[in-house]
Amino acid sequence: MVKTIEVAKQGNITVLSLNNGVTNAISPQMVKELSAALKTIQFDSEGLVLCGGEKFFSIGLDLPALIELDQAAMAAFWEEFNQLILDLYIFPLPAVSAVAGHAVAGGNILALTSDYRFAASESRKIGLNEITLGIPVPFLPDMLLKQVVGERRAIRMMYSGAFMSLPEAEAIGLVDELHPVETLQQAAVEKVAAMAKLQPAAFAAIKANYTEPVRQRYLQEAAAQNAAFLDCWFNDQVQVGLREAAKNF
Repeated sequence: MVKTIEVAKQGNITVLSLNNGVTNAISPQMVKELSAALKTIQFDSEGLVLCGGEKFFSIGLDLPALIELDQAAMAAFWEEFNQLILDLYIFPLPAVSAVAGHAVAGGNILALTSDYRFAASESRKIGLNEITLGIPVPFLPDMLLKQVVGERRAIRMMYSGAFMSLPEAEAIGLVDELHPVETLQQAAVEKVAAMAKLQPAAFAAIKANYTEPVRQRYLQEAAAQNAAFLDCWFNDQVQVGLREAAKNF
C-alpha cells in the first residue's frame, strides 16, 4: 500500500509531509498514518513542521472514499479523525504548518492544530466551506478557530463558508507569516528550531495551559457533538450534495 505521508528529519526537527496525490485528501489511511507518526515523533524530535503540496496543502476530507462508508464505519473514522486533531493540537513540542497550497475544509483544520501557520505568498485559498455542503464545522476545529482568530471572525468564516486568500488570512491572524514558496518550508523549520531552543519542559507546560480548556471541553461534549455532525452527514439531501462535491476530487 502506497504511503500517504512522508517523514523526514532536518536536524532535530521532523518534517511531516502529506503525500496523497495532488489534492492530499484526508483518507482513513492518512489519518492512521499521521496518528502513528505522531507517536514516534514526540520522542525522537525537538519539533514538527507539517507540510502539504504546492497546489494543495490539503483539499480536506476524502469525500469519494468517505461517502461509501456506512454509519458504523463513518463513526469509527470520525472518532479517529477527531482524535488526530486533538493529538496534533496538544502535541507538546513546537509545531508549525507550512501551507504552500490551498488549505480548505479539513486542510484548514489540520493547519489550525499548529502553534503557527506559515503560508506561501502565492495565490492560494484557505477557509472552511462545510456549511455549503450542509455539514457543520466540527466541534473541536470550531473551538480552535475561535481561539486563533477570535469568536466574531470565526463565526463570520463558518457562517459564510467562503474561502479567502492567504494575505487575507494573515490580516485576521489565521496565518502568522507569509513567505515565498521556495523558502516557506525552511522558514517553518527555522521557526520550530528557534522555539526548540527554549526550555522544553517550560514550553510544554505553557502549551498545556493554552490547550487544556479546549481539550477538557471537547472530551466532555465530544459524544453529543460528533453524533450531531454524523446526523447531518447522513441526511439524505446532504448525501446528494456530498456525492456531487466528490466529483471535484
